[in-house]
Amino acid sequence: MIMNHFLWLLPLVFPHLSSPVILLERSDGNLFHWNHLMKGDKLVLHRSKRDWMWRQFFLSEEYTGSNYQYVGKLRSDKDRGDGTARYVLFGEGAGTIFRIDEKSGDLHATQRLDREEKASYTLQAQALNKITGLPLEPATEFIVKIHDINDNEPKFTKAVYTASVPEMSDIGTFVIEVNATDADDATYGNSAKLVYSILQGQPYFSVEPETGIVRIALSNMDREVRKEYQVVIQAKDMAGQMGGLSGTTMVNVTLTDVNDSPPRFAYSSYHLSTYESAAIGSTVGRIKANDGDEGENAEMKYRIGDGDGKAYLDIITDEITQEGVIVVKKKLDYESKRVYTVKVEVTNTHQDPNFTLLGPFLDTAIVKVMAKDVDEPPVFSRPQYVFEVNEDTPKGIAIGTITAWDPDATHYPIQYAIDQHTDPERLYHIDPKNGSITILKSLDREVSKWHNISVLASEINNPHQRSRVPVLIKVLDVNDNAPEFAMIYETFVCENVRAGQLIQTISAIDTDDPLVGHRFVFSLSSMNPNFTIFDNEDNTARILTRRSGFNRREMSVYYLPVVISDSDYPIQSSTSTLTIRVCSCDATGNMRSCSVDALLLSAGLSTGALVAILLCILILLMIVVLFSALKKQRRKEPLIISKEDVRDNVVSYNDEGGGEEDTQAFDIGTLRHPEVIESNKLRRDIIPEMLFPYHRPSPMKECADVRDFIISRLQENDTDPFAPPYDSLATYAYEGNGSIAESLSSMESSVTEGDHEYDYLSNWGLQFKKLADMYIGKDTGVAN
Repeated sequence: MIMNHFLWLLPLVFPHLSSPVILLERSDGNLFHWNHLMKGDKLVLHRSKRDWMWRQFFLSEEYTGSNYQYVGKLRSDKDRGDGTARYVLFGEGAGTIFRIDEKSGDLHATQRLDREEKASYTLQAQALNKITGLPLEPATEFIVKIHDINDNEPKFTKAVYTASVPEMSDIGTFVIEVNATDADDATYGNSAKLVYSILQGQPYFSVEPETGIVRIALSNMDREVRKEYQVVIQAKDMAGQMGGLSGTTMVNVTLTDVNDSPPRFAYSSYHLSTYESAAIGSTVGRIKANDGDEGENAEMKYRIGDGDGKAYLDIITDEITQEGVIVVKKKLDYESKRVYTVKVEVTNTHQDPNFTLLGPFLDTAIVKVMAKDVDEPPVFSRPQYVFEVNEDTPKGIAIGTITAWDPDATHYPIQYAIDQHTDPERLYHIDPKNGSITILKSLDREVSKWHNISVLASEINNPHQRSRVPVLIKVLDVNDNAPEFAMIYETFVCENVRAGQLIQTISAIDTDDPLVGHRFVFSLSSMNPNFTIFDNEDNTARILTRRSGFNRREMSVYYLPVVISDSDYPIQSSTSTLTIRVCSCDATGNMRSCSVDALLLSAGLSTGALVAILLCILILLMIVVLFSALKKQRRKEPLIISKEDVRDNVVSYNDEGGGEEDTQAFDIGTLRHPEVIESNKLRRDIIPEMLFPYHRPSPMKECADVRDFIISRLQENDTDPFAPPYDSLATYAYEGNGSIAESLSSMESSVTEGDHEYDYLSNWGLQFKKLADMYIGKDTGVAN
């Protein structure tokens, strides 16, 4: 029997049955009982505990019908069909997604289900007595599994893939692996079985259908021709059959560089130019070869291969710009060569042996450098000149010639001159036309052995073009200096000396510089009865005594002339005098004492020099004494210079107040009581400049009037030889009762007209003549 739909009810064992009963429900609802034992095929059914064992229910996802989707029918053998059995449902989705008919046990799905959200549901079913509510049998668990349909397209793990592969790779070289997933059930049908294919990127790339591995499909792909590719890969389910769903992704493939492109010059020859005056190491120009590679594959190095300019030019590789920098290696000369040619080679620094067949990885180019003319300064025939001249060469004699010329094609005439800063003594002269150097002054080798001067050469038409050369002049020695003592000798002879005893060893020096060396000869200018000389023939000589028994009282000093000659030509000789003192010595020959005159003379001072020193000391003492006397008698210049200029020291007391308490500068009481004045008190209006202090006589004990006191003081000052030449005038205008001398105001000091007459001032002496002329004349003018 063919059953369109059926539910297997697994064996349910009842207690009153001796064999299991299998209930099968057809799609039309009829139940068949099968309780036969299959002994022939060895099938034996054993008794089991009482429960329900359900097979899985299958339900299609994405149901689109208007009614509830039928799942299956649940039926218990305890249900007698009288309506007393009631079916209940528990578990996932019970009451919401799944509903069961309490009477019939029909199970329906109330919602549209998606297997990708949940693939199965686990439920429990139980039959209850409707009247008593007691279970007819224990609950049994069963599963509702959702059948998959192809409702999900494949999706790649990345929307865009990025890959790189070396250029020039072989066919089949791995590029990248792409991966897509399908949410459908891979165990049910072909809904999740994917097949990969390439939609864009042929014929350069291919993809494996099952794995999604992308590989190179075309050989010799050159990065320099095309660097980047976009490949579109498709993944299709249903094993790629018609009606299957698909998804796509993009793969950006970049070809990485390999050193497969050799460097190449854009031109076969390059033309550069520079001035002939360009310094060594300066840049002439730049050239660059093209290399399609990048990074270290494009690094190049340049070198000079060959050419007539190889000695003058060089090339340096600029590692940043990969350019070849042409530099000056040796000074260029426009006049001798105007075009310098070199062959430049360029190669890659890093080469790949796998691509040597694509070479050669070397290229060459011709570089021509044209030298441009500049106006150059004169050039000397030598870098420096050295001349020799004897020190006795007469003035005006030429010692050498300087030669220079104009290196330019114009060949302008040259004029010469000596840099005067290098010849401050003006010893030499150079002819401005022919460069001949002559002597202007006598030379002395002993003053300077070498003379270093600078000679300037300039073009006549362009004096700014000037060159300089050092000239070294060596002054050769001539034997023009006589030898002399090497030092000042302090020689003495003992009074008790014996004949033939050594008293001094002498040597000589000579400022000349002979070629062989000095050889001095020592001798006495005449026979000497007291001393003799012995030449040691090693430029030294010994002074010996000829007799014994010297007496310093008879002769304290002896002068011995010594003749010293050299052996050069012409022979020079000089006479030096050796001073020998006679001294008292002990038994061993040690000096005890010598005469005073001898000691002074040994110090190098003559009697005349000593007398001159004593006279100078005496003159200095006389000047000091005279200056002291003049200072003692010096007087101050008077303050009053003209009649209109009155500079007396006037202290005015014009206070109106309560007596002496208001007067701060002077106590008038001292005029009435002069005994209070200190005898040695000096005047306060001048600075005393006396060399010796003087004693002022005691003032008058009794003075009835201030006038008498002043007259007395005037007489004392007139007779005092050390008094200053002017007086200090003090005017006392006192008002009050507290003064011992009472008021001295002009309003109360006198009641007679005679008190206001100043004729008496003319009797006070020459010191008051100026004051008398001022007041007497004034009084006369008022009276008239």
